[in-house]
Amino acid sequence: MAATKKLSSFFPLLSLLCFISIFFLLSLSRNASISSSPTHPQFLRFKPITAANVTTGSDTDASEESPCDYSDGSWIYDPDFRFDRYDSSCKEIFKGWNCILNNKSNARDIVKWRWKPRNCNLPPFDPLKFLQTYKDTNIGFVGDSLNRNMFVSLFCTLKRASSEVKKWRPAGADRGFTFLQYNLTIAYHRTNLLARYGRWSANGNGGKLEALGYGEGYRVDIDIPDGTWEKATSFHDILIFNTGHWWWAPSKFDPVKSPMLFFEKGQPVLPPIPPDDGLDKVLKHMIQFVEKTTKSSAIKLFRTQSPRHFEGGDWDQGGSCQRSQPLLPEQVEDIFSVKNNGTNVEARLVNQHLYKALEGSNFHFLDITHMSEFRADAHPSSAGGKKHDDCMHWCLPGITDTWNDLLVTHLNGLKVRN
Repeated sequence: MAATKKLSSFFPLLSLLCFISIFFLLSLSRNASISSSPTHPQFLRFKPITAANVTTGSDTDASEESPCDYSDGSWIYDPDFRFDRYDSSCKEIFKGWNCILNNKSNARDIVKWRWKPRNCNLPPFDPLKFLQTYKDTNIGFVGDSLNRNMFVSLFCTLKRASSEVKKWRPAGADRGFTFLQYNLTIAYHRTNLLARYGRWSANGNGGKLEALGYGEGYRVDIDIPDGTWEKATSFHDILIFNTGHWWWAPSKFDPVKSPMLFFEKGQPVLPPIPPDDGLDKVLKHMIQFVEKTTKSSAIKLFRTQSPRHFEGGDWDQGGSCQRSQPLLPEQVEDIFSVKNNGTNVEARLVNQHLYKALEGSNFHFLDITHMSEFRADAHPSSAGGKKHDDCMHWCLPGITDTWNDLLVTHLNGLKVRN
């Protein structure tokens, strides 16, 4: 009888422990599913733009609408669609990206696919209206060559609407143009890591890294912005940042022969850290720098990672991208799933670092990753003029035109609500 009483008194405690264990396991499962999701966090989604609130300048209608996840949608083919925002004659198009002139077999079909978000619309932006709306504005693209891809698309589109253009580069910019009639400047500031970096060699007199056996590598100053854009933050009214591809580039930053060696306040970070930890530290410092040095009215966006589509190996392993149509959803997951850890996993891995670093900041996300994951057909491929297939950059005209539709939609929404 006494034993029965002891068991009965112990039963509630046992039940509570079981409940806590089940709850903990469910929490772990939920967190795993969130981390592998291709879409960005709910707190960074934009509200859709309606005709009413654009016309009146009121955000009443926007507040009543549920947030639109522009990354959730599908590509719809329209064989009769005529692309007329610009053509292959735009001289700013880098030769390797001009797939029409390079006779890529599906070059003219690429733009006949239209991205349709599931619960809202993403119309092509009106370049003339854009020039009028953003008169007296400076717009800077800061990042690697994929941001140049996007910059060129915007330039070619705007030039079709206003040909009175002057080449002019703000401090540090690689490319720049001013649309004189509207005093609107757009510029591209090239930077691979956002932070300053350069070759490092061991000092003959020794040092902390030398004592650990390091002879050469790349010094990355995690707290110093690259000189190509350090003044861009005080000049531009709208900034679009990106980084990612170079952080997963063993052919450039060989972990043995030429590793990334991170420095902070002029001293090496010890013990040495891997590139993914270095990326976190760089993002932290660069976000702080941008928020400290931009105008109070500046709009700051961070573009998510542009996916690559190498199949059969990486770019230096014979990988190629010869598809002529977008991928199916199940193919997208097979190629890009973090769990599968394939050749192109970089895109979602980079985004995980971006989401973590930018939460709580006053940056806005421009989420182009998932919509772009489908477009294995839209790279220059073997028509890019390289010794290997270019499955990283995009044909122009092409998918970066849709990125700019998304950019303008977001900018208009922010302008309405401000």
